[in-house]
Amino acid sequence: MRTRDIPALEVDSFQRAARLILTHHLVTSTFPDRNVLPLLRRWAPELRDDLLEVLGYRLEVTETTARLFTVADRLDPGAGTATPTDRPFDRRRYAYLALAVAALGRSSGQISLSELAEHVASDASRIDGVDLATDRAADRDAFVDAVAWLAARGAIALADGDAGGWASDPGIGEALYDIDRSVVTALFRPPRALQHLGSVRGLLTGSDREVGDGSRAVDTAEVARRVRRALVQRPVVYADELDEDEALQLALPRTTAAVELLTGLVAERRAEGVALVDTSGRLSDVRFPGTGTVAQVALLLGGEICERVLDPDAPQPAQMPLPPDGHASLVAAVDAAIPRSGVFATLTDPSAEPQVPTGRGGGTYPLIEDAWLAATVGRLIEAYGRTFAAQWQADPAGLAHAALTLLEKLRLVVRVPGGVLALPALARFRGVTVRVRDRDPQIDLFPDESNEVELS
Repeated sequence: MRTRDIPALEVDSFQRAARLILTHHLVTSTFPDRNVLPLLRRWAPELRDDLLEVLGYRLEVTETTARLFTVADRLDPGAGTATPTDRPFDRRRYAYLALAVAALGRSSGQISLSELAEHVASDASRIDGVDLATDRAADRDAFVDAVAWLAARGAIALADGDAGGWASDPGIGEALYDIDRSVVTALFRPPRALQHLGSVRGLLTGSDREVGDGSRAVDTAEVARRVRRALVQRPVVYADELDEDEALQLALPRTTAAVELLTGLVAERRAEGVALVDTSGRLSDVRFPGTGTVAQVALLLGGEICERVLDPDAPQPAQMPLPPDGHASLVAAVDAAIPRSGVFATLTDPSAEPQVPTGRGGGTYPLIEDAWLAATVGRLIEAYGRTFAAQWQADPAGLAHAALTLLEKLRLVVRVPGGVLALPALARFRGVTVRVRDRDPQIDLFPDESNEVELS
């Protein structure tokens, strides 16, 4: 790794650049801010070599963009993009985004919002299940969300007008955009022609190769890269979810050491698996513990679950294995949506569609039942509800659902019928203590808008 040759005083700068490109796979002169691209250009040679060696990712850096071409080992139902208000993109928004990129690639230096909408509507009309009707407010809002995503990344820049006005009334409002063709080109660079794919599996990475007798030979270096990719993509990597070869690589210190050196993160190793701790807060998309009612209740609920599992005086919870991760069903759902009329069946290559390794399984985890979770959230609201946001005080079920969703996203619990399974990493947050900060009874020249629950 070239990181080892970087002077000690400059390693932090290099690792900051690595974290930024791993967080934002596309960097432009304005996205995520104006200081990032110069930093990446400074470390481009070292980043290019080490990202390829450690993770198998390819980095391209130009004067105007930096693009990290990642590889996927499996589909992640939790991955995706969102609007500026954190509303996840739905299928319609993704469709409009893809069609807008295609339209911008065919356009000249400028385009109006209504003209772009016409191009997208025309292309959408030729695809079953996709349409854009500008007389429908829901369609206009979804289309403007896709346009805003492109504008945030510098693919287009507002030259005149207002997209919000067009979304309200396309007969009155209008917007004009400048097109940055270098960014548009960098946005969509698939590793294979999509028309040659009969399944989304063709976009996934395989790690084994056939030998002369028809058996599979393990590519140890690629297995190590696959484990490292999991470490930077998942909050926690559990050994039970890996196959035998992957579990062996996870247990080797050199596997995690390479990621630590590249990113500056610290590997926290336990018998059940490994998690990378991001003390910088520059690589994690979700900070935990965090602020806000949902994050605070999630932390409190996590502590209560730990106490329930470890309570010697209570009946021991039932033990259950992990449910299937849903990868196969997700692949089937994506494949079912592929427009078969656009696939060149004669050019598809079934051998290029790898089978994703499955975990060893065998472990069981304590089941925490829904009734206990609901009662516990009720007790938390009774004890600390005055410090919670008003919308949650009257919605215990909604608050419990939001808190468990956050814990599941962090791979601390997993939902199953009848409750959740407590995963080993949740024990990291046992013994939570609470301090409620009350307002000073004296006159406060700078009053807080609300009380807070401070957790430590």
